[in-house]
Amino acid sequence: MRLTVIGTGYVGAVHAACMADIGHDVLGVDIDTDRITALAAGRPPFFEPGLSGMLKAAVDAGRLRFTTSLAEAARFADTHFVCVGTPQRPGSGAADLSHVEAAVDGLAPHLPRSGYERVLVVGKSTVPVGTASRLSARLRTTAPDAEVAWNPEFLREGCAVRDTLSPERIVVGAGSARAEARMRELYAPLLATGTRFIATDPATAELVKVASNSFLATKISFVNAMAEICDVTGADVLALAEAMGADSRIGPRFLSPGLGFGGSCLPKDIRAFAARAEELGQGESVAFLRQVDEINTRQRTRTVDLARQLAGGSFAERSVAVLGAAFKPCSDDVRDSPALAVADTIRRQGAQVRVHDPEAVDNARAAFPALQFALEVSKACEHADVVLHLTEWPQYRDLDPAALATVVRSPTIVDARNTLDPVAWRSAGWTLRAPGRPRLG
Repeated sequence: MRLTVIGTGYVGAVHAACMADIGHDVLGVDIDTDRITALAAGRPPFFEPGLSGMLKAAVDAGRLRFTTSLAEAARFADTHFVCVGTPQRPGSGAADLSHVEAAVDGLAPHLPRSGYERVLVVGKSTVPVGTASRLSARLRTTAPDAEVAWNPEFLREGCAVRDTLSPERIVVGAGSARAEARMRELYAPLLATGTRFIATDPATAELVKVASNSFLATKISFVNAMAEICDVTGADVLALAEAMGADSRIGPRFLSPGLGFGGSCLPKDIRAFAARAEELGQGESVAFLRQVDEINTRQRTRTVDLARQLAGGSFAERSVAVLGAAFKPCSDDVRDSPALAVADTIRRQGAQVRVHDPEAVDNARAAFPALQFALEVSKACEHADVVLHLTEWPQYRDLDPAALATVVRSPTIVDARNTLDPVAWRSAGWTLRAPGRPRLG
């Protein structure tokens, strides 16, 4: 099949490359000419495991190309995926839909002259419920035969290629049997491997994404709330989470206590969901999401407070090493990064802060130029009074604590992600503190 992908950020670039990989002819569209130039040369503008090779192979094979022209996109295919961003609206928790509206409004005038009778515009962006209906009415004024369907993405940065090619489910909200049939045909190679296809109406499809993210955010904040209780009772939150997760009704995934979630999805999605519920007169239904958000943000403050305590009560004239800048491992994305929020707060309170990350240093430096950065862990930790483990990269779990102890001023570490081996670090002479864990060292 022939299809276009409008918006080539994390979701769009991965979707375009993966659709080309399974055999479709794909045209990616973006207004960012530098990004289009990089993608056309087979270079992804961000780090995502597995994407670079797949992108270059698809471009070289001629199944994937890129443009800045929506007119060209309209002529190229009768199926258009909208994958643009929906950031948080300034001064509000609500989603900013201006990019989605601009994409649809920009495409619509070209559709009547495209040569296709039945055009399908498929939203993948995360949007408030009711957006598809509103866009359908907007689109019909210019292209009355065009339909809108919604196909939410459930990608995890760092696993996005795998999540696209081997998804747990494909959700499609379509208003007609014809639109559903086209989507089944498009995803046929994935359905043939046993992937579940869930057909529903557009409003339900829109809600699936925000409801899923809200549930996951709630699990994360719940276990972090339990870590706070464990800190004052002497209980062990990891043992608690293991026992809870053994209950099949609960499960172990996302019961990982630590610094909390960040990135471009969970924080803004739960805020947008709460804002939309308020608009619908159902704010009380999801009022708990405000607390979920507050608990998550509080973990950053708690980490700063713990680091200050270990630094002797003040950050003045103290050196702090930060391991991790990306909001999660296997990504160079620093948007709403808990690690960088903690690092910058400590810097502003008087400490000299040096940050290391395997992939995200360039993005972190652009976002937080006042911080110092190191390309090696040992350089970041040199003469440090406190080391903070803030992003759970596998490289940090494999560090040699005895060797690292020789470069710091004080062998003191905060494992804010609860993934280091406390026995190994304590045996090497370190004082290790972690949220919700009994004091070690």
